[in-house]
Amino acid sequence: MSQTKLNFTKAILDELPAPLKGKRAYYYDKKMRGLGMSITSAGTKTFIVYRWVNGKPERVTLGRYPDLSIEQARGKAGEVNGMIAKGQNPNDIRRVERAEITFGELFSEYLERHAKTHKRSWREDQNQFKRYLLPFAKRKLSIIRKQDIQRLHHEVGKENGTYGANRLLALLSIVFNKAIEFGLWDKTNPAHGIKKFKEQSRDRFLQSEELPRFFQALAEEPNTIFRDYFLTLLLTGARRSNVLQMKWEEISFDRNEWRIPRTKNDSAQVVTLTEEVVAILRARQNEVASKYVFPGTGKAGHLSDSKKAWTRVLQRAGLSNLRIHDLRRTMGSWQAKTGASLAIIGKSLNHKCTATTAVYARLDLDPIRESVEKATAAMFIAAGLRAKIPNTK
Repeated sequence: MSQTKLNFTKAILDELPAPLKGKRAYYYDKKMRGLGMSITSAGTKTFIVYRWVNGKPERVTLGRYPDLSIEQARGKAGEVNGMIAKGQNPNDIRRVERAEITFGELFSEYLERHAKTHKRSWREDQNQFKRYLLPFAKRKLSIIRKQDIQRLHHEVGKENGTYGANRLLALLSIVFNKAIEFGLWDKTNPAHGIKKFKEQSRDRFLQSEELPRFFQALAEEPNTIFRDYFLTLLLTGARRSNVLQMKWEEISFDRNEWRIPRTKNDSAQVVTLTEEVVAILRARQNEVASKYVFPGTGKAGHLSDSKKAWTRVLQRAGLSNLRIHDLRRTMGSWQAKTGASLAIIGKSLNHKCTATTAVYARLDLDPIRESVEKATAAMFIAAGLRAKIPNTK
């Protein structure tokens, strides 16, 4: 292939003519081996490196002129020549980079091949991706560095709290581990070695002096679905997701029991129902024509978002720093205050603990029922109420 060699200068390159329509013209630099310029019939000028690599001609695109200066082009051409001298083909490396998946593609693989199969909370992972990880979605995996994840972890911790930031870091670590397991990534996990924020274990629950205000605020709640939902959370100690999805077919009024088919621990759970909870459910049964105890208007068919109602209750009660999940902790705390053992509390709240699994397995519902009834009675006494649910018959 004949080559027209020039001493590349700005004046010379600016004057190079465009070829005829459908043609390309090539000019090569006298100073840097392989450095050339490609010119289209439209006048577009592009720096290239043209070299023979392993017996084959290779053309490596460097960038457009004049966006890329002559000196910059010579520097990039020197790097390409250095790679060739080491026996590497720059275009092979670029082909691998182009074939590399993006983080968004990896996350889709993670959801389909792992999370949806093994995690009941996979939608939480999906929500975290939409909330925090969209800026990573179009990036190739090799572009995501440890410092990028550190920066994101810090920002989320500062704006949304340390707990959420640590959960996000754990998710990223799992996703990259799965990339390695799936054969989509052969480098070090960039989320490894990043120090988590120190978390202070939460011990908030409704105190004796707060219970009267809380029950009064519930009694004044205009939406009976939310009122009954919060009461059921408090008086069963069940997880929020399970109460939201509670179905009538799971309730036995003969035995005063609620059998949850599948909990967070991937096991069934039988929840003992006190008279107060039964009263709530029977009242709801007369009003509800849905398979769900707490129906909603969304696709799921059951109640899903209770944040606004919860805020209303807290404002009426004059309470702060109380989360919906703290109602579950309230039941466990009042069980402890009324003398329940840790084994009883663990069994009633379906805590997964390998050290006491064998003990839990031997427990029947009688001591659990007694413990829950004691805790419920104590809460009502503290609230200045008898065993009666506000605004229920």
